[in-house]
Amino acid sequence: MALGNPLGSGAAGKRRQPSLAQLRAFAAVAEHLHFRDAAAAIGMSQPALSGSVAALEETLGVTLLERTTRKVLLSPAGARLAVRARAVLDEVQALLAEAEAVRAPFTGVLRLGVIPTVAPYLLPTVLGLVHDRYPDLDLQVHEEQTASLLDGLTAGRLDLLLLAVPLGIPGVVELPLFDEDFVLVTPLGHPLGGRSGIAREALRELNLLLLDEGHCLRDQALDICREAGREDVPVTTTAAGLATLVQLVAGGLGCTLLPHTAVRVETSRSEQLRTGSFAEPAPSRRVALAMRAGAARGAEYRELAAALREALRPLPVRVLGAGS
Repeated sequence: MALGNPLGSGAAGKRRQPSLAQLRAFAAVAEHLHFRDAAAAIGMSQPALSGSVAALEETLGVTLLERTTRKVLLSPAGARLAVRARAVLDEVQALLAEAEAVRAPFTGVLRLGVIPTVAPYLLPTVLGLVHDRYPDLDLQVHEEQTASLLDGLTAGRLDLLLLAVPLGIPGVVELPLFDEDFVLVTPLGHPLGGRSGIAREALRELNLLLLDEGHCLRDQALDICREAGREDVPVTTTAAGLATLVQLVAGGLGCTLLPHTAVRVETSRSEQLRTGSFAEPAPSRRVALAMRAGAARGAEYRELAAALREALRPLPVRVLGAGS
């Protein structure tokens, strides 16, 4: 018996298609589970949003939401189709971004994600470069920890990242910018304060203060300790940011490691601090831009990386070539 074409003529072939406005309204409700919040998020009136979702349900012939007087829930079908709706909207956004990139490089929105241990020290250089060289670029900055930034990049929420590498993430391309040494920060009067040529092995005996879990700088500090032969680093005090961490050192609670770009800003806050440099090769970290493989604006991001390398030369870093 011959099988008919499921996409052939007849009622199925003439079925109405959902509009992007309907999908956008449904995706917003699925994310916020609240009509008022969803409407505000996408700049639509609440009646218009409700009407769009109802029209989508009619078009699809599926109940997407379970509405009560107190809250909104996704139906089982709605939970499945919300994923599809978001994927469609992401692809449409990618299409628009690609078209925009083809029309005019370095225009439109660029959503840049930056880790907290980089943002305060490099953003002045980044923002100055964009202001002077790319005045038509709408740079939007998001400061988040590495895991959140990578989620945002792969999901399409962010376009470009500025963070410590290597990442080793499939589908993510790293554009190296520079290497920078770590500096030992001690309280006033500490025997290693102000010294140069400190052996890494000295880290075995120090009371080392660290950032909270989730910061890549914490992981890097622990790696440096392991390389120095110290497997166990007791963690009794942590901080959410470098400014707090350095103040804990100034208060005599221990020592810490700072990337060189952060030293001038953070140690200027207190006269109760000293710094020491390590013997060569000093422990260091690499900072790079990261983008999705095959990004529509990949050529622009590579050009931006090259311009940023030149702009960063006055900082206490070792600028890298494009192929590093």
